[in-house]
Order: sequence, then structure tokens, then C-alpha cells
Amino acid sequence: MDKEITVIGAGVVDILVGAVDEKIFASSSTPMDFIKMSFGGDALNEAIVLSRLGKNVQWISKVGDDDAGRRILNYATENGLSVAGVKIESGLETGISIALIDERGERRFLTNKQSSLRKLATEDILPHVDEMAQIVSFASMFVSPPLNIAAMEEIFSRIKSAGKILAVDATRAKNGETLSDLKNLLAQMDYFFPNEAELATLTGESDVYKNIAALLSYGLKCAVIKRGGDGCIIATENERYEIPACRVEKVIDTTGAGDCFAAGFLWALSEGWRLKDCGKFACAAASCSVEEVGAVAGVTSLAKVMARYGK
Repeated sequence: MDKEITVIGAGVVDILVGAVDEKIFASSSTPMDFIKMSFGGDALNEAIVLSRLGKNVQWISKVGDDDAGRRILNYATENGLSVAGVKIESGLETGISIALIDERGERRFLTNKQSSLRKLATEDILPHVDEMAQIVSFASMFVSPPLNIAAMEEIFSRIKSAGKILAVDATRAKNGETLSDLKNLLAQMDYFFPNEAELATLTGESDVYKNIAALLSYGLKCAVIKRGGDGCIIATENERYEIPACRVEKVIDTTGAGDCFAAGFLWALSEGWRLKDCGKFACAAASCSVEEVGAVAGVTSLAKVMARYGK
């Protein structure tokens, strides 16, 4: 079966702990409601969800030659991913993240800056460009320091020269990057998926509509702004849709909700759906995610997300 979507980026082991508050620092031992080992990383989350929705997915990444790396590769393979593009590097520590989750389901991460999460580089990606699927997701900017702006310009240019559709997700910029710094990148993107806070960090402006206009002024074809409990905004030069979030009974864990959103959008895009419907399906996928502990535990099948989409 031909690859339908390629996802580029990290996969890690997640240790999920909750519900936490500041009181944990006042005690030498605190009983938690849950402590759970899972898997995460923007790209791995996105790829797993797309596979569960029925897509044939290629994952391009890097892990260490250690127990955590082997666990991640087994998990990816068991969930139907093509992992031939995942480099196994001797001497590298595979990323392990600790997610501290509060009573509202919001989380804060502890990460190892020397691990594979921060070591993905241009040479791990470019050899695979010719074998990538028609839709390529670079699933997250600003995670790995070697993938700086110059490196991303080279990677994005090669992907677009190969005739691919390029979607890009984001985390918060960490080194003072501004929107103008990204102008050459934005002009090569077909879809960009920042959340409101990530976008505001790039612009220094809190008004989401001004920020969307700024994105489009730099040549971005389609801005897809994630707004958490407020849904999303999708905008092109000629279209704009404001799509509400799907209602859920209780938010348990928001870990990975943005990744599930991006996966849902790309699934619908690959099916030829209209932009508005892509956004609605993406919100449905994200809403399934936040109802369970773990980034993708709530997104178990296409039927489940489709049922939420239809409400």
C-alpha cells in the first residue's frame, strides 16, 4: 500500500503524572491519582492518530539504540507505522518526558535537552525526501535546535521542489524568533497549525485576527489557528471559518490535543474535504483526545471520531 502521509519529528516515552499542584513540592512523598507510562512526541502522536484513522503513514525521526528507543519503535510498528525512515543512533539517549498534569487537564513538561527529542537534524530528513508521501507534515517547529531557520528553509525547499503538500505544526519559539524571521518558511508552507499563544509569541501581538493577516501577508496559503476550548480559525486569502470546539463532559488531559487536531485535519484534507469540514473533523479528533489520560488514548478509531464529528 502506498504511503499517504509522511510525518517528520520526534517520538518519546511519556511519564504522565496527575493531578498535581504546588503542594507536591512541600512533601517528600505525594500519592497521585495516576502515574502512567505512555508514548508521545508531536510527530509520533500525529502519525499514530493518522494510522488509527486508516491512513498509511511514514514516520521520519531519530531514536537512540536503547530500551526507550526500542519500545517506541515497537509501539510505532504495532500501530501500523512505516519506520524505515527512523534512524537508530548509537550513544544517543532516546527522549523521555515527564508530563505534570493539573486538575484542569493542563500540563507542564520536563524534558532531557540531550535526548533524541532535541537532536533531530537535516541529515536525518533530507535522504528521505524522494520517498515521502504527497502530504508531508513537519510536526513541530522549534523542538530540535539543529533544525533552525536555515535548516528548515533547506528542508522545506526540497520538499516543495519534490511537489509535495507541506503542513507545519509549531511549538512556542524559544530563541526570540519573530514572524519576519520566518517569512521564507511561511511562503513555502501550504498549511500552518500554531495555537494562539505560539502565534502571539512570534508576532508580539495578542489580536489573533491581526496575527492571521500577518501570516497571510508573508505568503502562507492557509492558516489553521488552534484555540483549545474555543475551537479553531481557518483562513486563506479568500476564506475564513471560525469553528467551535466539540463539547466534552470532562477534560482529563490535554496532552497531545493539538497533535490529534493536526492529524484530524490532515486526514480530512487527504480525503479531499473542504477546509471548513477539515476543521470540524480536527476539532472532533481533539475532543476525543482530552477525555483520556495520554496523548492519543482517546482516539481509537475513525468511527469514534466520525461519530463526534456528526454531532
